[in-house]
Amino acid sequence: MTTEYIFKSVTKRKIRFIDLWFSDILGSVKNVTIPASALKKALKDGIWFDGSSVEGFGRIFESDMYLVPDPETFAVIPWGEDRTARFICDVFAPDHKPAKVDPRSTLRNNLQLLQKNKMDLYVGAELEFYLFRRDGDRVVPLPHDRVGYFDLGGDLALKIRKEMCKRLQDFGIEIEAGHHEVGRGQHEIDLLYTDALRMADNILTARMVIKKVAEDHNLYATFMPKPIFGAAGNGMHIHQSIFKGNRNQFADQKDAYGLSQLAYYYLAGLLNHVREISALISPLVNSYKRLVSGFEAPVYICWGRMNRSALVRVPRISKDNLNSTRLELRSCDPSANPYLIFAAILRAGIEGINNKSKYPKPVEENVYKLETNILKDKGIDLLPRSLWEALEYYRQSKLARLALGDDLFLRYYDVKMKEWDEYAIQVTKWEHDKYLELY
Repeated sequence: MTTEYIFKSVTKRKIRFIDLWFSDILGSVKNVTIPASALKKALKDGIWFDGSSVEGFGRIFESDMYLVPDPETFAVIPWGEDRTARFICDVFAPDHKPAKVDPRSTLRNNLQLLQKNKMDLYVGAELEFYLFRRDGDRVVPLPHDRVGYFDLGGDLALKIRKEMCKRLQDFGIEIEAGHHEVGRGQHEIDLLYTDALRMADNILTARMVIKKVAEDHNLYATFMPKPIFGAAGNGMHIHQSIFKGNRNQFADQKDAYGLSQLAYYYLAGLLNHVREISALISPLVNSYKRLVSGFEAPVYICWGRMNRSALVRVPRISKDNLNSTRLELRSCDPSANPYLIFAAILRAGIEGINNKSKYPKPVEENVYKLETNILKDKGIDLLPRSLWEALEYYRQSKLARLALGDDLFLRYYDVKMKEWDEYAIQVTKWEHDKYLELY
């Protein structure tokens, strides 16, 4: 994406404004809008902004930061009366170095550990979300339809999903598939695999697009992990593999699971460190109400192929299509910051590779039905049961600190502990129903 092509496109399409998107540490999209006439300066020198009010970025005395647009993320926004294009930006500090709290720069830093060996992390993502009806200005958890998994008849959102996919393609995002999910009003759109940095950008964009299209239809799209009691939760399964050039380094057709030794070391790293990074990949209080038995959400730290209760799965591939070999991590949810997800899981995988970590045997039984003593004999541990427990693992994790760097690591912990403390003092309807008249 050359600057010559960008400026020609801006002129040809009569672009009037440029939106500069960036991510706060929680993965929310922030934006600064400039006139198209200021684009040349933005690409050359960046655009200064006040970072003190951005979640986790800066304190009052260190507020000055600037945005540098990534030319590879140029896209024309396919809605609105004023013709607008957007870039996704890296955040820089006044010393002209990448800001230590910028999630995008953090992912870049971790990817360099692979790129120095001429390798790269490739990722595919399955985005699950609910469509709820609106009641005036209120959003109520009332599903848009009453059908289920892969259903066609009665799928009121088929046209809406197609529109979402079209809008995503307008942004240059390739779609693998879209379908109705298990829950009533629940849907999934799968983003075709690409390099990790681009996929993180794509997830950030996809969440914005899906919400915008839903709003255009007087609906509300939510990526909240568990929006309805007793119904399926929203996950974001992450498919990952390491490539060197055009060759998938995870593939070995002689192995029973099709995995190379590198893939097994990487798998071991994921399993060994997943509890330490759970606060990053399942980041909300609500995330841990999804991670319970009975809803195909992983609870136990194990791996397999046919076992959809496993934390990591090795999907089957078409014959001789070795480049499709991958590991599927199933505990991530779509509320998480994708830059931090990929930074954390890559660091865990690299730790496994560097230490040549021993991987456990696969588990193909339904783990939910195994007795506690059998789980213990198999060495199968549990994921954290709450955000507080996940934050305790995170706080003590050398790996998470290395992945994020000291500044981002500590600020993320502070933000999430405030969230937990706020939740911990709430008195809920369940507590009233359970205790009010009993005690």
